[in-house]
Amino acid sequence: MTDPNVERAERLKAALRQNLRRRKAQGRGRAEASPAPDADQSCARKPDGSGPDSDKSGL
Repeated sequence: MTDPNVERAERLKAALRQNLRRRKAQGRGRAEASPAPDADQSCARKPDGSGPDSDKSGL
């Protein structure tokens, strides 16, 4: 029978490797989903001055 610490280390190593793969895949997915820097931003929301601090602009 093997040492429980060795078994635990192997499980941790495998879990960390799988986590890294998942995070890399998520990062690639986010990079593909984000708009290109030169993409049209005509639908982007512009501030209209009606926010909660709009009355404080004259201070």
